[in-house]
Amino acid sequence: MTDSPLLIVGLGNPGAKYADTRHNIGVMLLDELASRITPVPASFAVHKRTNTEVAEVRHRGRRLVLARTRGYMNVSGGPVKALATFFRIAPGDIIVAHDELELDFGEHRLRTGGGDHGHNGLKSVTKSLGTKEYQRLALGIGRPPGRMDPAAFVLKPFTRQEAGELPFLLSDAADELERAL
Repeated sequence: MTDSPLLIVGLGNPGAKYADTRHNIGVMLLDELASRITPVPASFAVHKRTNTEVAEVRHRGRRLVLARTRGYMNVSGGPVKALATFFRIAPGDIIVAHDELELDFGEHRLRTGGGDHGHNGLKSVTKSLGTKEYQRLALGIGRPPGRMDPAAFVLKPFTRQEAGELPFLLSDAADELERAL
């Protein structure tokens, strides 16, 4: 059993308007993971110093800090850095779950470092942490159809077919996270 915490952050936008959009798939993944914590699902509380919702849990012998940012995606870095500082977590022990246009819907990939592929949330996290050497769990949302603006696409809800498949994607991605623990 290790006392070194692991910070898992689900990126998204606040409020009911964005709750079911592609851009909030990182938050959805975090909720899936939190629901698996036993003996009861993890519960979140507002952490005012970092403007996040946080649940501190132990899972599979590892101390986890699960966090949902309460601000907009493009300014996620400040809260992630504040959490890392508050809980004394090194960048290598941070996992950021986010939507990824470059992966087909249903695919996911866990890796350390790499580019941001134009993702403003990742750009903000990288800038605030001062390094790209944190872990990312990319959740594929696919490319926008036709000539649709990617910024508009990520703020749209999932199609009916995608919404039906979403629980399987989130479950598979949460399984991968648990294996990484």
